[in-house]
Amino acid sequence: MDRTRFFVRVAAIYALIGAFMGSHMAGGGGLQLSAIHAHILVVGWLSLFAFGIYYKVFKIPKDSKLAKAHVWTSFFGVFGLTVGMWLYYTQPIDGLSAFNTVFFIVGGTILLVAFALFAIMTFLYGKFISEDA
Repeated sequence: MDRTRFFVRVAAIYALIGAFMGSHMAGGGGLQLSAIHAHILVVGWLSLFAFGIYYKVFKIPKDSKLAKAHVWTSFFGVFGLTVGMWLYYTQPIDGLSAFNTVFFIVGGTILLVAFALFAIMTFLYGKFISEDA
Protein backbone atom coordinates (compact mmCIF):
# COMPACT_ATOMS: atom_id res chain seq x y z
CA MET A 1 0.00 0.00 0.00
CA ASP A 2 1.20 3.48 -0.81
CA ARG A 3 0.72 5.20 2.57
CA THR A 4 1.23 8.69 1.18
CA ARG A 5 -1.35 8.27 -1.57
CA PHE A 6 -3.83 6.68 0.83
CA PHE A 7 -3.53 9.44 3.44
CA VAL A 8 -3.63 12.30 0.92
CA ARG A 9 -6.71 10.90 -0.84
CA VAL A 10 -8.59 10.28 2.41
CA ALA A 11 -7.54 13.74 3.64
CA ALA A 12 -8.94 15.26 0.44
CA ILE A 13 -12.30 13.60 1.12
CA TYR A 14 -12.36 15.00 4.65
CA ALA A 15 -11.38 18.43 3.30
CA LEU A 16 -14.31 18.32 0.89
CA ILE A 17 -16.74 17.22 3.62
CA GLY A 18 -15.44 19.87 6.03
CA ALA A 19 -15.60 22.63 3.44
CA PHE A 20 -19.12 21.60 2.45
CA MET A 21 -20.23 21.63 6.10
CA GLY A 22 -18.69 25.06 6.60
CA SER A 23 -20.39 26.39 3.49
CA HIS A 24 -23.70 24.90 4.56
CA MET A 25 -23.42 26.40 8.05
CA ALA A 26 -22.49 29.81 6.65
CA GLY A 27 -25.36 29.75 4.18
CA GLY A 28 -27.86 28.60 6.77
CA GLY A 29 -26.62 30.88 9.53
CA GLY A 30 -26.42 28.04 12.06
CA LEU A 31 -23.27 27.07 13.90
CA GLN A 32 -24.62 23.99 15.69
CA LEU A 33 -22.22 21.67 13.86
CA SER A 34 -19.12 23.86 14.19
CA ALA A 35 -17.31 21.47 16.56
CA ILE A 36 -17.87 18.58 14.15
CA HIS A 37 -16.84 20.76 11.19
CA ALA A 38 -13.64 21.76 13.00
CA HIS A 39 -12.74 18.18 13.90
CA ILE A 40 -13.34 16.95 10.37
CA LEU A 41 -10.95 19.60 9.08
CA VAL A 42 -8.30 19.27 11.79
CA VAL A 43 -8.06 15.52 12.35
CA GLY A 44 -9.55 14.44 9.03
CA TRP A 45 -7.90 16.81 6.64
CA LEU A 46 -4.83 18.32 8.32
CA SER A 47 -3.65 15.38 10.41
CA LEU A 48 -4.11 12.75 7.72
CA PHE A 49 -2.47 15.03 5.15
CA ALA A 50 0.46 15.64 7.51
CA PHE A 51 0.83 11.89 8.06
CA GLY A 52 0.87 11.37 4.30
CA ILE A 53 3.59 13.96 3.87
CA TYR A 54 5.54 12.38 6.74
CA TYR A 55 5.62 9.06 4.91
CA LYS A 56 6.67 10.81 1.69
CA VAL A 57 9.45 12.92 3.19
CA PHE A 58 10.90 10.36 5.58
CA LYS A 59 11.75 6.89 4.34
CA ILE A 60 9.93 4.80 6.92
CA PRO A 61 10.36 1.10 6.01
CA LYS A 62 7.50 -0.23 3.88
CA ASP A 63 7.33 -3.44 5.93
CA SER A 64 7.01 -1.66 9.30
CA LYS A 65 4.24 -3.21 11.38
CA LEU A 66 4.20 -0.06 13.52
CA ALA A 67 3.58 2.11 10.44
CA LYS A 68 0.84 -0.25 9.26
CA ALA A 69 -0.83 -0.05 12.68
CA HIS A 70 -0.48 3.74 12.57
CA VAL A 71 -2.12 3.99 9.15
CA TRP A 72 -5.15 1.89 10.09
CA THR A 73 -5.68 3.33 13.57
CA SER A 74 -5.50 6.81 12.03
CA PHE A 75 -8.05 5.93 9.37
CA PHE A 76 -10.53 4.25 11.71
CA GLY A 77 -9.89 6.72 14.54
CA VAL A 78 -10.68 9.77 12.42
CA PHE A 79 -13.78 8.09 11.03
CA GLY A 80 -14.92 6.95 14.48
CA LEU A 81 -14.28 10.29 16.14
CA THR A 82 -15.96 12.44 13.50
CA VAL A 83 -18.94 10.19 12.82
CA GLY A 84 -19.27 9.44 16.53
CA MET A 85 -19.22 13.15 17.31
CA TRP A 86 -21.92 13.75 14.71
CA LEU A 87 -24.06 10.92 16.12
CA TYR A 88 -23.52 12.12 19.69
CA TYR A 89 -24.42 15.75 19.03
CA THR A 90 -27.27 15.27 16.56
CA GLN A 91 -28.85 12.05 17.90
CA PRO A 92 -30.39 11.25 14.48
CA ILE A 93 -32.08 8.03 15.68
CA ASP A 94 -34.05 7.96 18.91
CA GLY A 95 -33.04 5.36 21.46
CA LEU A 96 -29.40 5.05 20.39
CA SER A 97 -27.82 7.58 22.73
CA ALA A 98 -25.70 4.94 24.50
CA PHE A 99 -24.48 3.56 21.16
CA ASN A 100 -23.70 7.09 19.92
CA THR A 101 -21.70 7.86 23.05
CA VAL A 102 -19.73 4.62 22.83
CA PHE A 103 -19.07 5.14 19.10
CA PHE A 104 -17.72 8.62 19.87
CA ILE A 105 -15.52 7.43 22.75
CA VAL A 106 -14.15 4.40 20.90
CA GLY A 107 -13.37 6.48 17.81
CA GLY A 108 -11.56 9.08 19.88
CA THR A 109 -9.63 6.40 21.75
CA ILE A 110 -8.51 4.72 18.52
CA LEU A 111 -7.36 8.11 17.24
CA LEU A 112 -5.44 8.69 20.48
CA VAL A 113 -3.71 5.35 19.93
CA ALA A 114 -2.84 6.45 16.37
CA PHE A 115 -1.18 9.62 17.66
CA ALA A 116 0.70 7.60 20.30
CA LEU A 117 1.92 5.21 17.60
CA PHE A 118 3.04 8.19 15.53
CA ALA A 119 4.99 9.61 18.47
CA ILE A 120 6.65 6.23 19.09
CA MET A 121 7.48 5.92 15.40
CA THR A 122 9.24 9.29 15.34
CA PHE A 123 11.65 8.01 17.99
CA LEU A 124 11.97 4.43 16.74
CA TYR A 125 12.70 5.54 13.17
CA GLY A 126 14.50 8.73 14.20
CA LYS A 127 17.51 7.89 12.05
CA PHE A 128 15.31 8.46 8.97
CA ILE A 129 14.16 11.87 10.22
CA SER A 130 16.96 14.29 9.44
CA GLU A 131 17.84 17.34 7.38
CA ASP A 132 20.91 15.51 6.14
CA ALA A 133 20.64 13.85 2.74
